[in-house]
Amino acid sequence: MARYWEIDTARGIAIIMMVTYHLLYDLVYFGATDIAVTSGFWKAFALTCACTFVFLVGLSLHISRERAIQKGITGTALVRKYLIRGLFILALGCGITIVTWYVIGGGYILFGILHLIGLSICLAPLFFSLRKKNIIAGIIVIALALVVTGTEGPLWLAWLGIHPMNFYSIDYEPLIPWFGLVLLGLGTGAYLYPGGRPVRQLSQPCPSITGLLAAAGRHSLLIYIIHQPVLILLMLVTGVIPPATFGIF
Repeated sequence: MARYWEIDTARGIAIIMMVTYHLLYDLVYFGATDIAVTSGFWKAFALTCACTFVFLVGLSLHISRERAIQKGITGTALVRKYLIRGLFILALGCGITIVTWYVIGGGYILFGILHLIGLSICLAPLFFSLRKKNIIAGIIVIALALVVTGTEGPLWLAWLGIHPMNFYSIDYEPLIPWFGLVLLGLGTGAYLYPGGRPVRQLSQPCPSITGLLAAAGRHSLLIYIIHQPVLILLMLVTGVIPPATFGIF
């Protein structure tokens, strides 16, 4: 079935924002520049990017679920569909955990954006029936952060937002409050795309621009997986960071 250009375009903008931020973060990490990427404008920039991306996950899940039902996929088959998809993305996140643990050590990604998305997709079938009420559920989950944030506990609870006092990760999006944004997306999707179709069909304002952004949005997972190795390779080739940084030569 046809995709909706407005959703792909929004996702494309978010993925480009993410690549931009990670480029700046890498430059700072390797000492090539001195920009305050963890505070002020750039912190807000990164937060906006992540929130947009996660919200769109929920919105897209609503549309996907409606289309699946129209194809006759219901019950156990529907749950299996999202479990398989979610576990696949969660496995990719675990791969990134292993790679970052090996490459950077301290601050490695224990529960980042891919872990969040994968687990959220697995949990989504439990909330599909709430439809518009997912907005209320999302607000509740986000509000739970007022209780959970700052709560100390064992590292194995980090996926919930509970962790040791000295815990640090370069990419950390625990279920509380981030799953709340997924639920907000699910609820909003029920309003804007009832039955998986838009309430109002939007005309594409500038195909030459939105087409490129939408293409990036359609391949956001691939871009996410490969963008860091590509960025680091480009910095090595251009001499922005010396090969000796990675023990080369």
